[in-house]
This record gives sequence, C-alpha cells and structure tokens, in this order.
Amino acid sequence: MMERQQGSVPAAPATLLAGAVHVSGAPVVDVDPFSTEFFEDPHRIHEALREAGPVVWLPRWSVHAVARYEEVRAVLHDPATFCSGRGVGLSDFAKEKPWRPQSLILEADPPAHGRTRAVLNRVLSPAVMKTLRERFQAAAHRLVDALVARGEIDAVADLAEAFPLSVFPDAVGLREEGREHLLPYAGLAFNAFGPPNELRQRALDTAAPHVAWVMEQCRRENLKPGGFGAAIHEAADAGAITHDEAPLLVRSLLTAGLDTTVNGIGAAIYCLARFPEAWAALRADPGLARAAFEEAVRFESPVQTFFRTTTQAVEIGGARLDEGSKVLMFLGAANRDPRRWDEPDRYDPTRSTVGHVGFGSGIHMCVGQLLGRLEGEVMLSALAAKVGSITITGPVVRRYNNTLRGLERLPVTLTAA
Repeated sequence: MMERQQGSVPAAPATLLAGAVHVSGAPVVDVDPFSTEFFEDPHRIHEALREAGPVVWLPRWSVHAVARYEEVRAVLHDPATFCSGRGVGLSDFAKEKPWRPQSLILEADPPAHGRTRAVLNRVLSPAVMKTLRERFQAAAHRLVDALVARGEIDAVADLAEAFPLSVFPDAVGLREEGREHLLPYAGLAFNAFGPPNELRQRALDTAAPHVAWVMEQCRRENLKPGGFGAAIHEAADAGAITHDEAPLLVRSLLTAGLDTTVNGIGAAIYCLARFPEAWAALRADPGLARAAFEEAVRFESPVQTFFRTTTQAVEIGGARLDEGSKVLMFLGAANRDPRRWDEPDRYDPTRSTVGHVGFGSGIHMCVGQLLGRLEGEVMLSALAAKVGSITITGPVVRRYNNTLRGLERLPVTLTAA
C-alpha cells in the first residue's frame, strides 16, 4: 500500500514549458507531484511552481494548482467557490462514484458540514484535551524512558508510531483486537486522494480487510464507554446527527486522527536531529515543546496537498477557471513561501508559526488538530526532559503517499540527559 525506497533520488525538475500558457491564462508547468521523484525532494519543485505564477496548469493530470501562500489560503477560505463536496482528491464525485461513502467532514460543504463539524468540535474540545493531558504525559514519559534505555531505535516505528498508537485508540474507545489495521487504513485513505497511479491502485486493491475492520469498530456496540466514539453516538441520541451518520463520523476520526500525528511527530524528531541549535533551545526551555512541534508541521507539512473543485467560473491569480475545475493546493509549498515566511527553509522553534496551513485553514481546518498538538507537545516535552542528544545513525527512508509526507525509517541514537 505504501511504496518505500532507501536512499535519495534526485527530484525531476519542474519544466516551465517555454512560454506555454493554458487557455485559462495559467503558465504550464510539466511536473508530476505524485511521482516518487517528487516525494523524495519536493522543495525545489515547490519553488519552481511558486515562481511560475500564482496559478499554474499541470498537464500531467489536467489540473490547475496553487503553490503560493496567498492563493492557497484564498482557496481554503472560499468554500462556496472551491468546494470539498465533490472530493478533496483528484476524483470528481459529480462525475464518478467515491471509493467509499463520502466523509461527512472532509468531503462535505456548508450547511451540512457545519452540523457534523460541530459534533466533532465538542468531542475534541480544549476542555476534553485537558482531561487527557496527564494520561498522555505519563505515557510519553514511560515510552521515552524505555527508548533511552535501549539507546538505538527507529524513531518512526518505536516512537512516532508507537506513542500515538499507545494513546489514541484508547481515547477513541477501540477494542484491542485488530488495531494493526489503523495505520494501513489511514495510509490507503490518503493515497486514494491521488491520481490513478500505482500507489492509489495498490491501496485500493488491498483496502478490503482494513475498511471492513474500521467500519465494524465504528458501530456503537464495539466502542467502549467514555471515549470519543461513544460521545459521537451520544450526539446522535441528542439529535445533533442521525444514528446513520454517527459511524461515519467515528470513521472520520480514525482516518485523520493518526497518520497525520505520526508524521508530525516523526517530522519533529527528524528536524531536531538535523538542527542542533533547535534541539539546544528546546532542551534549555522545554516550554518550547508545542512551538517545536508546530514549526515541524510548517517545515515538513505532513499533509502536502488537497484538491478543491470550482462551483462556478472564477478568476484567481490572473487565471480564469471554468466551473468544475479541479484545483490542487500545495500546502507544503505555501508553508515555505518566502513571500510569507522569513528564512522559510530554516527550522526554528522560536518562530511565530501563526497562519501556517499544515493543518489546513478555514472551515475545513483539521478537526483533530488539538489532539495532534497535544500528542506532539507531550512527546517533545518528555524527550527534552530526558534526552541529551538525538543522533541519526543510518539511512533515512521516506514513505511514499499521494497526500502525506513522512518517513518509513529514521534510525537514531538517544543519549540520556
């Protein structure tokens, strides 16, 4: 389901086709943002896309794209013109059937979106996060103690995956059996947002057992009392949503609540290992833990891209788009746009990251962001308290996904403080 490759592959250059302009007025850039070459090193291509213009045309997949911060944010904040209900991947649900029932959150537009979103906002509210903090902190410290004792670890499997898997399923109220389906399911869901390439096809070919397990766990009788899942079903009892909608909302939580956090924590460890001055700053002031996680989300952008579909003819960035046009937003490129950020290619946990689009922005901003931020903060805080140094000790291997940016392996040595 996820392609893996060791070592580094030079990214194919983005080619601005010698003055070529699409009929919409957008410059034509020949690049495949869903290729393994792109996944290995997207940053040079992001720069080429930003410099080509505020809106570009990608002939590989016949879509318009925005890579500058201003235009990405404009699309995110105009759901009436750039809708999600026709799919946030390349597929247009007005023209083809979704591979699974549509998400009531990610793939919904107002007013329906607001009704279901309100339920998840209550289930994952700041007040609820406060009740979880102590439990999550204790779990983070236990894990870091064990990893420091080992010394040499894979910071992906042993830390970035292990920690969320130790707290998130219990917070949802999932049964113990079958939790190994969670990461493959999320991976396939995000791969399915991409084009009909090998990654997407392999994901869909292997989807059945993961989808079946997830949908079974979303039923009320399979969720433990007191968790997020039970709270969603209780919202159906109160009439906020229907009983048919409740399992789909639980599914949304399982789709978005794990992989993005895993990749965010992995990104933070990778950054802190490569930027010793940032690690020193965090060690000197563990109160920077939340900011260090936030900056890693900006710097690495675990969610790289999402699509929108135009509901009417619209002009953006000097290009004229027809109704039904797919628009690809490069969130990762926006998060390193020098028009918005000073020294964007430097990881700096003291930077103000207000306004980054690593969790999206606008009405579809990541519904699990508070949960992910809590997990990232308590883990980095525990590391800062107990680890003197983080040293990369072997080849770093990237995990390929049509939407997400993360690592497959990150071998490191943790030295006790």
